[in-house]
Amino acid sequence: MAVPAPRTVRTVAAALSAALAATLLATATATAPARAERQHRPPHTWTVTEAAHAPGARIALDDTTGTLSLAVSRDGRTVIEPSPLGIHTQQADLSQGLRFLHRKDRAVDERYRAKSGKRLDRRVRMNETRLSFATAAGARLDLVVRAAADGIAYRYVLPAGYGDVLGETSAFNLPSDAGAWLSTYRVDNEGRFNQYTAATAPTGEYSDQALFATDGGYTLLAESDLTGTYSGARLAHTQGTGTYRVELADSRVHTDGSLTTPWRAMITGDLATVTGSTFTDDLAPASKVADTSWIRPGTVLWTWLAGGRTAGQSLGAQEAYVDYAAAHHWPYEAVDSGWYFKKDEWDVTDPDWRTDSWMPQLVDYARAKGVGIIVWIHQRDLDTPEERAQWLPTLERWGVKGVKIDFMNSEAQSMFQWYDTVLAQTAAHHLMADFHGATLPKGIQRTWPQVMSMEAVGGEEKRTNTAAHLTTLPFTRNVIGSMDFTPGGFQRVGLRPNSDAAEAGLTVAYESGLQMFAGTPESYDQRPLARDFLDQEPAAWDDTRLLAGSPGQEAVLARRSGDRWFLGGVYAGAAHTATVPLAVGRGRWLVQTIRDGADGLVQDSQVLHGGDDLRIDVVADGGFAGIACPWHPGVTTCYR
Repeated sequence: MAVPAPRTVRTVAAALSAALAATLLATATATAPARAERQHRPPHTWTVTEAAHAPGARIALDDTTGTLSLAVSRDGRTVIEPSPLGIHTQQADLSQGLRFLHRKDRAVDERYRAKSGKRLDRRVRMNETRLSFATAAGARLDLVVRAAADGIAYRYVLPAGYGDVLGETSAFNLPSDAGAWLSTYRVDNEGRFNQYTAATAPTGEYSDQALFATDGGYTLLAESDLTGTYSGARLAHTQGTGTYRVELADSRVHTDGSLTTPWRAMITGDLATVTGSTFTDDLAPASKVADTSWIRPGTVLWTWLAGGRTAGQSLGAQEAYVDYAAAHHWPYEAVDSGWYFKKDEWDVTDPDWRTDSWMPQLVDYARAKGVGIIVWIHQRDLDTPEERAQWLPTLERWGVKGVKIDFMNSEAQSMFQWYDTVLAQTAAHHLMADFHGATLPKGIQRTWPQVMSMEAVGGEEKRTNTAAHLTTLPFTRNVIGSMDFTPGGFQRVGLRPNSDAAEAGLTVAYESGLQMFAGTPESYDQRPLARDFLDQEPAAWDDTRLLAGSPGQEAVLARRSGDRWFLGGVYAGAAHTATVPLAVGRGRWLVQTIRDGADGLVQDSQVLHGGDDLRIDVVADGGFAGIACPWHPGVTTCYR
């Protein structure tokens, strides 16, 4: 009768085993979705925008990899696709393995007055979000994002102790078919703009002033608040993709203490919004110059293309240029290369180098005629404390109004440290500054308002320019700050790609706090309509508007000074009758324009209502210049 016992035990054991297996299966079945959910959990996301219909940023943290991305949209349409963020230092990889800590928001509401640019009075309204992250090892990264009506920007903030920066993982992902206007990178930023799509652009490096057209409008990439604490950026691209990676000029950026990187900016909106934007200035720190009364924008008779180095070495020739500037009420004359050389070299060891120069005589001569003198000087003659201590106080004592410093030709951290020094010192010695062979403005004109202009453009001196390049500049380089293109080189027939009327139009289409006219007195006098138009032009503007435009095809800008609007139009392509909306305000306007005729320049006058179409005949690769002023019976001219 004891035989059944083992069978009972086996039965119970079997039952327990089956129950355990069922429990384990149920547990496995229940935990598999949870595990899958953890593996495919949607990322943390945050949005930043300034107002409805304004561009918005969407920041995402992938919980699996701990990587960050940023996307930009406008009115529900893609501007920038999700793009990687991050930075590498000696001590920390802050591009992955991040976890979210906290968020802080604030509103930015500022007013400031500029000395040059698209408009003098500025209002800044932005929303700022600061997202804090940390790695498992405790390394901290703050991502600061700002949103305005005309752009999105971000920067990184790192505490002390992470060592030098070795690079960024920052990039911009554009739709592959986005229109792209790109300039191959050069250290002097003087490359020509060419048109591609985002994906078809050749493999290589491009200037970070890149313009793209997407379903969400136009977007210009840019940078702001770059100082000697960091290194300049360029874009690296591989053909076949829409990705543009941020590469730094230095493979190692030296850092002492904490670090705040420059702003990576995306100016975005319709083409008029991008063209009229002051976003990179608005992002920059406030002015460091307390008294700006000595900073006076103006038009300039520039002598380099008018006579070159030979003229620069002659006091008599320079006095003749001063006479011409005075006769036409142009407030400045610029003396270019050669004025301080003796036997083709400046001998700093010569104790009489100051007294040997004829520059004090020229300054006195010009002052008596109401003309200020701007002087060219090579960066190598200002690159040491001793040289700056020799030159800058001397130029101020002579009465020179500004310096045109040339041949920096670098965006390395060391050069930006030089900029930091020379900016402070030119301000201290009341010298306006115009940088050639230079970096891009990057907000510098808000912080240092004595910077009247910077070259960083394939300008009038270039023989490789095209009409398409000229019509792209108002939407690229000139968006981010004053641009010393040096228009007005009428004598360069055959060396420039445009017509005489277009050349006159460039002086308005291109903004520069010191607008340096590149022509000879003879070339002006041979074109009295152009000369008289230049006599009317200021170099500081109360407002700027895009009237018509398409990058690489046409650009028509209106700039207001007081109650007058100055018009500048440039075109690429065949001759045609251009139609331009006169969007300069209500009322009736007298519009006087200069166009190309069969035998030279022709002036037309007509009265239009604000908002009417201005129609003007344009020759191949031509343009026009004009002035619109309020009309009432008895008004016959806008010229004063």
